[in-house]
Amino acid sequence: MFTGFTPETVDFLWGIRMNNNRDWFLEHKKQYVDTLYEPMKALGRELFEPFQERPGNILKVSRIYRDARLHHPLPYKESLWICIRRDVDWWAENPCLFFEFRPEGVSYGFSLWHPRASAMEEFRQRIAGNPDEFLTLLRDTERRTGVPVTAQTYKRPKPAPSDGLAPFYAWKTDIGCIRTEEVGEEIFGPRLGARAKTMLEDLIPLYEYFNQFTP
Repeated sequence: MFTGFTPETVDFLWGIRMNNNRDWFLEHKKQYVDTLYEPMKALGRELFEPFQERPGNILKVSRIYRDARLHHPLPYKESLWICIRRDVDWWAENPCLFFEFRPEGVSYGFSLWHPRASAMEEFRQRIAGNPDEFLTLLRDTERRTGVPVTAQTYKRPKPAPSDGLAPFYAWKTDIGCIRTEEVGEEIFGPRLGARAKTMLEDLIPLYEYFNQFTP
């Protein structure tokens, strides 16, 4: 059961940012486990509940240790995240529902970081053939969440079949619907988990729509 994060969670994350070394981490490992890692796992289990009956989805909860194979100069990450996605090899090409805790606060929502060009071409063909389906989904998503759906765009947008679809034909990467909350009393305690769970449930139609176009 997720009971919430605490100010000690934030203290640890700022501490590892300022003291990213093994000695400091080992001295504060219990703080990491008790105030960050274990609550993150509990939150992940609650966020994944709506997906228990949706085959093909998996839950990932990150750990603070960097992959030594990447030869990063710092041994520890400065944030932890939860990701709900399809069981695929390369996650960045696929839609993800996520929650992340950084020293500055939390963010959660939908993201499609680096879709393949072929996936975005399929997306453009789909909205050209059925624009009302996508535009209705977009309006409903933004109404339910209160958060706009945004994306990084091409410098030279691709020709669109109508002015109404032109903004979406320009979408390239970093498609997202993300809520952020800065450090404050609101992010401590179990109510944060309820807000994140509601947000992610509201984003399931958008998540499933974009899963049609990814490998």
